[in-house]
Amino acid sequence: MENNNIAVGLDIGTTKIVAMIGRKNDYGKMEILGIGKSKSLGVHRGVVNNITQTIQSIQQAVQDAESSSGMKISEVIVGIAGQHIRSLQHSDYITRPNGDEVIDEEDIDRLCDQVHKLVMLPGEEIIHVLPQDFKVDGQSEIKEPIGMYGGRLEANFHVVVGQVSSIRNIGRCIKSSGLELSGITLEPLASANAVLGSEEKEAGVALIDIGGGTTDIAIFKDGIIRHTAVIPFGGNVITEDIKEGCSIIEKQAELLKIKFGSAWPGENKDNEIVSIPGLRGRDPKEITLKNLSKIIHARVVEIIEQVYLEIKNYGHEEQKKKLIAGIVLTGGGSQLKHLKQLVEYITGMDTRVGYPNEHLAGDSDAETTSPMYATAVGLVLNSLENQTKVTESMMKADDKNDEDSDLSANDDEEQATDKVRKKFFEKWAEKFKEFLDNAE
Repeated sequence: MENNNIAVGLDIGTTKIVAMIGRKNDYGKMEILGIGKSKSLGVHRGVVNNITQTIQSIQQAVQDAESSSGMKISEVIVGIAGQHIRSLQHSDYITRPNGDEVIDEEDIDRLCDQVHKLVMLPGEEIIHVLPQDFKVDGQSEIKEPIGMYGGRLEANFHVVVGQVSSIRNIGRCIKSSGLELSGITLEPLASANAVLGSEEKEAGVALIDIGGGTTDIAIFKDGIIRHTAVIPFGGNVITEDIKEGCSIIEKQAELLKIKFGSAWPGENKDNEIVSIPGLRGRDPKEITLKNLSKIIHARVVEIIEQVYLEIKNYGHEEQKKKLIAGIVLTGGGSQLKHLKQLVEYITGMDTRVGYPNEHLAGDSDAETTSPMYATAVGLVLNSLENQTKVTESMMKADDKNDEDSDLSANDDEEQATDKVRKKFFEKWAEKFKEFLDNAE
């Protein structure tokens, strides 16, 4: 994988593991070069609980992606979710030694580094530090402080925190699968990248990614991430309820949900019946579609109410924090019939289903633009954006080198490249490698 414009996203989900290879085309859109999918066996509610099975599933997905693209995968960017993820708001400041110089990226990095040193609960690690808005010498609501003068730089941060052991386990699985880890991204942020438009983020929107084991939430307002949460329920709980309620096996319950399931019981007539083959020559079972949708409805309502509680916790009911663009549903669970109408009914907010086709090249096939692949598409996009930033910064550094004749070109280039790499590939990746070495 020598080509620099290519990135690989690995979405380790509860029901499936997806490896996706993508690159930017000449028009700035993303082309999907290869995709591999395998059944996820060692993950429960977004958390790895069987290392060996997870490694096998990752290897299977990566092999599929390699054979469909004809490329060799060496490093991946991974999504992280799970019920251990929590987020918090934090404010911090730095005093600049030289107020006569303008604020540059190094000042913002220093401020972010300071937040990374926050003392967390035992066994927790900071995954993301996302600046929301800045204050310079008391002047508030500044979105971009670079280039301004000021002695005191202050910012509000959205800090995403996860369990060290869960992060280490994911790292372990990647390493044992013979891959390099280029970064870790929170899955709701990746999904948001793939399905939300900038106008929606500006107006205020809640992204709800309904996966197999978890439902991820990311709330944006004024173009800035304001709230993230992971609810430990997803499509698998609905399947489980159908299995228990209809006394059938899981495979049949999943098929019933996908083919005949509906979140709205009112639309099924009482005489609509589906027959399910009995096990080993036993008589077939007959299930009314009305009962099926009642079972689904009860659980879906519970999930939506949990989601709405998170939206209220963010402060949606305040006029200034109102989410004008409403809700965007994505993930495999968003394909359930009449779910959009039920969400609108319960929350009273405008709702649409989000497809990850906004950033994809026009010739992408229907399968890859399914909401199921939103996270994988978002991870590849994230990785490509990081690469673009690195390239731009290296070009800037090169321009600076040309002006600076004092330093030898070689040394300068190496310094600039090192600086940039450190900046853009997750700051804590170094700490992360230490973790992995310690784990051995």
